[in-house]
Amino acid sequence: PSNSRRAARTFSSFPLLSAMAASTCPSTAAITEALLELDGKSDLKGSLAQITISGARDIEVGGKKAVVVFVPVPQWRILQRVHTRLVRELEKKFSRQVVFLAQRRILAKPTRRSRQRQLRPRSRTLTHVHDSILEDLVYPAEVVGRRTRVKLDGTHLIKVHLDKSQQTNVEHKLETFITVYKRLTGKDVSFEFPTQEQ
Repeated sequence: PSNSRRAARTFSSFPLLSAMAASTCPSTAAITEALLELDGKSDLKGSLAQITISGARDIEVGGKKAVVVFVPVPQWRILQRVHTRLVRELEKKFSRQVVFLAQRRILAKPTRRSRQRQLRPRSRTLTHVHDSILEDLVYPAEVVGRRTRVKLDGTHLIKVHLDKSQQTNVEHKLETFITVYKRLTGKDVSFEFPTQEQ
């Protein structure tokens, strides 16, 4: 409770926080405190002033917990500039894996009965949002290929090929990526780092 109250107090004077970040969620309050601390003393000083977070969520990965931190979509490009350093500092502080994602919204498909007059933007479709979550999840690696495998029982497995140059940076987090993507989208995914010959 004290952490939540402290986060709420700092909300009005520091642009890093959003209304959701001042909520009672323990992970959100802890991430908020850590970001405030990092902005004050690390080599990230001043770099976090333009970034806001909209919430954080704990996800169980193989008996351990990982933290998924959500940021508003317009902030995602700004976050990418400090992404690697910020993730490293937070993982060091919490001794668990940290993943950043843009908080995206899916709009329902318009029907005859819906009163939606404006065309649904492609960025708000389920397919586009799920693809964007995947790209956000594996950053700084890039998705260079994708295949959907349909098994005999009718289930789908998405096989994602990642940029091999980033293998050392993200390989240890693949299990986290698989679990987080499954929890957020309900889809099964696997990752590979194919060589150019493949």
